[in-house]
Amino acid sequence: MGQPALRVNCVPRTWTLLGRIVFLLPRPPNVAHFLNISGTNAVSTLIVRRAGSDLQHCIFSSILFRMSVASRKSRKATARSEHKTAPLPLPPSTQWHRDHGRQTRQDKAIKQQLLTPHEEQAIVDFVLRADRNGYPARVKDLRRYAAILLRRRAPQREGRTSSEVPAHSQTPNKDWPQAVCKRHPELKVARLRALDWRRHEKNIYAKVVKWFDLMRVQLEETGVMQENVYNMDETGVMLSVLGSSKYLVSAEMQKTHRGAGSKRTLITAVECISADGRSLPPLIIFPGVDLRSNWVCHDAPDWHFACSNKGYMTSAINLEWMQKVFEPSTKERANGRPRILINDGFGTHESLDVLTFCFENNIIMCRLPSHTSHKLQPCDVSVFSPLKTAYREQVEHLESRGANAVNKEHFVLLYRRAREAALTARNIRSGWSKAGLFPFHPSRVLDGMSVPIEGPFAEPPPHGVTLAQGPLSYQTLTTPTTTEGVQNLFRMLEAKLDAESAAGDPYLQKLLHATEKAFADRSLLHDENESLLKQNDEKRVRQNAKSTVISQGDARIMSYADIVEAQQRRTAKADAKKAKLPAKRKKKAIPKISVQEIQTQPVEAPLPPCPGRAPVAQMW
Repeated sequence: MGQPALRVNCVPRTWTLLGRIVFLLPRPPNVAHFLNISGTNAVSTLIVRRAGSDLQHCIFSSILFRMSVASRKSRKATARSEHKTAPLPLPPSTQWHRDHGRQTRQDKAIKQQLLTPHEEQAIVDFVLRADRNGYPARVKDLRRYAAILLRRRAPQREGRTSSEVPAHSQTPNKDWPQAVCKRHPELKVARLRALDWRRHEKNIYAKVVKWFDLMRVQLEETGVMQENVYNMDETGVMLSVLGSSKYLVSAEMQKTHRGAGSKRTLITAVECISADGRSLPPLIIFPGVDLRSNWVCHDAPDWHFACSNKGYMTSAINLEWMQKVFEPSTKERANGRPRILINDGFGTHESLDVLTFCFENNIIMCRLPSHTSHKLQPCDVSVFSPLKTAYREQVEHLESRGANAVNKEHFVLLYRRAREAALTARNIRSGWSKAGLFPFHPSRVLDGMSVPIEGPFAEPPPHGVTLAQGPLSYQTLTTPTTTEGVQNLFRMLEAKLDAESAAGDPYLQKLLHATEKAFADRSLLHDENESLLKQNDEKRVRQNAKSTVISQGDARIMSYADIVEAQQRRTAKADAKKAKLPAKRKKKAIPKISVQEIQTQPVEAPLPPCPGRAPVAQMW
């Protein structure tokens, strides 16, 4: 009886590995292995003949079985990927209709679209350029851009100018922008929140690059350890300002609001975190002239408290924070080594006393570039947001249990619970990682920012393209000024030439497409210039308007007519007051003497000097 055999189907890479496993396994004397490989380039067959029932061969059989299952899955995945990438074959009837001039559904849909593909591409390029410059277009602006092109396409058809054509008859429907986004995957709809223009990526990109160059030098040359790098910042916390949230209510009630206490008292919390995931004790600054004992009635070990008129950080409080919080909490761990303290450019952080204290205690102060804290400061990136969310949850929990108001007496307890939930080592390390500092990867920040571009980079037109001129008898032609005029000119050229050769000529097609796109770009830029001119005119009116008091005493409600009337009265009163002023005296004009008169005047003899006086020289 022959030896039992195990057949395994596998790809070439797999049988190479199997062959190595076969010959590396220990072989008992009564067992013989035989390896036979046969098959094609895609799939090969591995036959392993084995004898006996030794435990090693059972293990080897299990290995072969598992690798055969993995090989089968790999072949199926390869077949699926090839099926997706390979084009589906056309049915013979469809191919016959295509060969005899029937259009595809895609080509037929293009002719039914509101704009030509090149006009749509012009709008897409215009939108992308506006996005690169920092002025992204809204979704509903696409309909206005399309209406601009439609109104300027052929206004002569109705004998009116483009501004006289009704806008509602040439505006796409509300679903047209979604269709454009589907046809052009380079566009997508995103919800963007308003951000100060000074914090825009276009204006801070160079600052971010310089910041990482500076931090690379500081971390490499000074040899600062990760546990000695700190970030300090303050954040304002409202006592009780809650937002909207989802609640469970009765299906019969039509509720849109809920009762809640609101107190906008701002309390400042100063936090400092280290790059290894630790947080220093906080400093709480209450608004007020004096610090009351009942504000700190709950246990808060190692915390520090202060007060200022408005609850903000001051230079004196910052110096005391450096002396009483930062230095005692970090000195022992540093053990004489340098420490880095990163903060924003707030003026109270860099007073002369603070800088002197840092110099004396080997503390390197690193200031973030202006308007970049939302990208580069670890506290702002991943600490303060969950901290405030946790504080609002504590306020929600307190009010849901019947508390009518949240006062300063509640703050320490609520903030302590929120701090325990939010200032975790994971959140702190995440902030340093997202800021690109630990680990040091500037790409974590720079990859999410777009490089500022001054303008679109248009490819130069190809040179050396000449069209053959034939003996055509042209009619009296006019230069087209609209897209439809260019299309009519192309149809006339097709009528003069062979229709098939004109339609298939790549030079004529390129010329037509380029002209359509140029007219579309011109229309969009013309509309943008008109909007800017109108905006400048409105700005000029605001600048020329003088600020005058039109109503004194008690507050009153005034209509626009009342305001205009009051302005006229003020102007008339000012003119009357100006008319009563005495006329200014005119200065007597000094008579002008010509050079000839000076030369013709007789020269008087100098007077003899008086005794006791020096002679005076006379000069003309």
